[in-house]
Amino acid sequence: MFFSIDSSSDVAVYEQIVRQVQLAIADGTLVGGQMLPSVRQLARDLALNANTVARAYRDLQSTGVIDAQRGRGMTVRRDAVDACRVRRDGLVDEAFRRAIADAIAGGMTPEQLRAAFEDALSALPPTELAEQGATNE
Repeated sequence: MFFSIDSSSDVAVYEQIVRQVQLAIADGTLVGGQMLPSVRQLARDLALNANTVARAYRDLQSTGVIDAQRGRGMTVRRDAVDACRVRRDGLVDEAFRRAIADAIAGGMTPEQLRAAFEDALSALPPTELAEQGATNE
């Protein structure tokens, strides 16, 4: 599994891990029953403090996304997909609302916003759009 941590982000590192696990589950990259890297391994791979990774795993466990398997490690819960998709949709909605508020504050009209969205969407490679449509819901 590949994680990408942005140390300059306003989002705490542990929360970036939480989000990336949830998004990977939402899009099917991680599936129910799949093992996650150990706390030590992920901390080593990302050059992070193990406590940061442990905090992310605790958060994921407390929200019912992952389970501890005695002697094995952390696994993705088989019933986590729906909750992770709801979380993904919430993150996207939040990002859209922030972007829209910033654009309106900057003087953009709804028509300009629609055009900007369509331009951004059409700039995605067609294969990426087709793959995403096939794997999501």
